[in-house]
Amino acid sequence: CNFFLNQSTYTVGNGPHPVAVIDVNSDNKPDIVIANQNGNTVNVLLNAGNGTFNAQSTYTVGGGAYSIAVVDVNGDSKPDIVVPSQSGNIVSVLLNAGNGIFNTQNTYTVANGPYSVVVVDVNNDSKPDIVVAGQSSNIVTVLINTGNGTFITQSAYTIPNGASSVAVVDVNNDNQPDIVVPSQSSNT
Repeated sequence: CNFFLNQSTYTVGNGPHPVAVIDVNSDNKPDIVIANQNGNTVNVLLNAGNGTFNAQSTYTVGGGAYSIAVVDVNGDSKPDIVVPSQSGNIVSVLLNAGNGIFNTQNTYTVANGPYSVVVVDVNNDSKPDIVVAGQSSNIVTVLINTGNGTFITQSAYTIPNGASSVAVVDVNNDNQPDIVVPSQSSNT
C-alpha cells in the first residue's frame, strides 16, 4: 500500500543535516529550515502553498551543525533560528525580520564541540534560554536570554563524555527545569 505520492527534491547547501518544519513567514503554511553541516549555511525554503516550496534563501552560520531550533527568542511572535556550530564553537542566532527573511547571525561562544541545542526557559523569567551540549568538551553551556533576542553566558556544567543530545524538563517535580544529557562514551 503506497500512502505517499512521488517525491519532490530541492537543492540546499552542502551536507544538510538537521531540519525543522515550521511556519516562518506567518502565512499558516509549514516552511523548511535546514542547517548544512559542511556548508556554513542555513537554508530556508518557503512553502508555495500547493505542496511545493520556493527556491532556498541562504544565511551564513558556523560550520558543523548537527542540530537546529526554530523558536521565537525575542518575543515578537516570529520564529528565529538557533544553530550550534562545531566549527568555531559558537551558537548562531538569526532573528526573523518578517516574511521569512532573517537578519545576519549573532554569535555566542560556547564550549568546544557544540552538538545539540534546546531552547527553553531555564530561569522562570518567561524568556526562552539556550542550552547547548558540547560533545567533545563534555560541557553543557547555558545562555540566558536578556529579553530582546540577545544572550549572556550564565553557566557551564561538566558532563560525562560524548554528549550528543540534551533535554530540559522538570524530572523531580520541584517546578524547576532539569538538564538531561546522555553520554555515548560511558553508556550513562
